[in-house]
Amino acid sequence: MQVEVFSDVVCPWCYIGKRRLEQALDGFAHRDDVTVTFRSFQLDPTTPKDVTGTQVERLAEKYGVSIAQAEAMNARVSGVAAGVGLDLHLDIAHPANTFDAHRLLHFAAERGTQAALKERLLTAYFSRGEDVGDPESLADLAAEVGLDRDEARAVLASDRYADAVREDLSLARAFGIDAVPFFVIDRKYGIAGAQDVAVLRDALEQAWATAHPLTMVGAENAAGASGPGGTADAAGADNCTDGVCRV
Repeated sequence: MQVEVFSDVVCPWCYIGKRRLEQALDGFAHRDDVTVTFRSFQLDPTTPKDVTGTQVERLAEKYGVSIAQAEAMNARVSGVAAGVGLDLHLDIAHPANTFDAHRLLHFAAERGTQAALKERLLTAYFSRGEDVGDPESLADLAAEVGLDRDEARAVLASDRYADAVREDLSLARAFGIDAVPFFVIDRKYGIAGAQDVAVLRDALEQAWATAHPLTMVGAENAAGASGPGGTADAAGADNCTDGVCRV
């Protein structure tokens, strides 16, 4: 089963959604048969490379609210995040353009460390106030999850994986995605938002059942309420017969 997660590394609900997906997968019987791929999405692709202002100031500007209202929004989402074990410090978050971070995630995917880097980028932005738009900071984060720092710096100094990021963004548009997180299961099921764990697990179960329908074997011999000659055996109707117990 393939789960594609469209998200940004500066999106608090994406962090919450990621953790809820992980919790849903923990209780999913077929977890080892699920591949999770993180797809690129930018909440604000117009963010400059050298950002001025704080996260709360940019939030207030984006939504046309006061600083106090933006701080209340941060407090609310931080409270929800705490409920899934995340410790957000949005007061020290460093606004950034995330295009290069997404390029680095594609590089990490080729090295088998995409999930680890995704988690590290989210922690860097939301809990440690690190600049996830700065090439040197990104190279350090890559090294922390086992990638070669010099190779990561070379990737960031080039335009490698830029097309891969743009393909993800085009795919998001094709799916009609205009908000994240957004989960796509087997290119058949779409789940918008950081839904509760139970909702995500139900979606996984439904997708699995659809992709792996049961094929009945020996169904004719499993008519448990049938007696000799295929007619109903009233005397034994309350018994378990012919290998099955019926309700």
